[in-house]
Amino acid sequence: MKKIKILATGGTISAHHANRVDFRNYISGHYSCEDITKEIPEIHDIASIEIEQLANFSSTVITSSHWLQLRKRINQCLNNEGYDGIVITHGTNTLEETAYFLHLTMDTEKPIVLTGAQRPLSGLSSDAHINLLNAVKVASSKDSYGKGVLVALNDQISSARDVAKTNTYRLETFQSGQLGFLGYIDPDNTVQFYRAPTRTHTIQSKFSKLEIKELPTVEIVYSYAGANGNIISSLINTTTVDGIIVAGTGAGRCSPEEELALKQARDKGIQVIMSSRVENGRVVPIEKYEYLEAPTADNLSPQKARILLMVALLKYTNYDDLQAVFDQY
Repeated sequence: MKKIKILATGGTISAHHANRVDFRNYISGHYSCEDITKEIPEIHDIASIEIEQLANFSSTVITSSHWLQLRKRINQCLNNEGYDGIVITHGTNTLEETAYFLHLTMDTEKPIVLTGAQRPLSGLSSDAHINLLNAVKVASSKDSYGKGVLVALNDQISSARDVAKTNTYRLETFQSGQLGFLGYIDPDNTVQFYRAPTRTHTIQSKFSKLEIKELPTVEIVYSYAGANGNIISSLINTTTVDGIIVAGTGAGRCSPEEELALKQARDKGIQVIMSSRVENGRVVPIEKYEYLEAPTADNLSPQKARILLMVALLKYTNYDDLQAVFDQY
């Protein structure tokens, strides 16, 4: 049997409420991961598991410092303590962001699988039990090796790069857009993969062997009709910011006023990345923004473009290098 470490951080999967059919008003962190696994004896038929409760709170609390702590602990478990794979229980609100940071920075080919729940453990028809069970299945599968960080919920397996939470309450919230899932956990208890990530990740990543003590500060600015650039001006004049992600309209465009403010940001040495608030499709360079020397984010969501820029700024600061990173990762 594979030796799997479960690192628990909380989220809805750990939540309790008094009314079993109220899926809104609950408190995360009521149950430990030990409490959850006691209700899933079948999990011990899949792997030899050990549980470590790193935290027990909502994923809205998660910061980059938690990412760094988690990265350090995973490296210890996989590279020094002989575990074959990692399962991370996590709140679903920011799960995709933690997953993508690890996807970019982990120095391993062993499976790392994030899971959570849309309904609290105490809720009627909670998805907590099956999601955790399935995540252990994925982490134990030989076919999960080398595929980077994975997200497993609702019987579906996604790449950390592609996956996004797309619905506030529905069980099928985690989707991978037009690119689709990597695979499924099927009713015959098998893990079936149908494709693999092609962009650089984990052990092939230039960032996987970096010693990271702190990440640069990168903010996201959401563009919209009539945006006046005041938010950008406020950022560059009142705070210390290393980069700005523009969640642009359409193919990564912004208003003329925002464009002027972004030019001021660039003049101050702040890196700017053009992404899109649109759910699918690439943002590619256009002549209009060439003078900004603002790389484009390919098809990454603004929140994932932010993470990639935070990591990329540890090594690169010029346009060509940063654009190459966004083209490769």
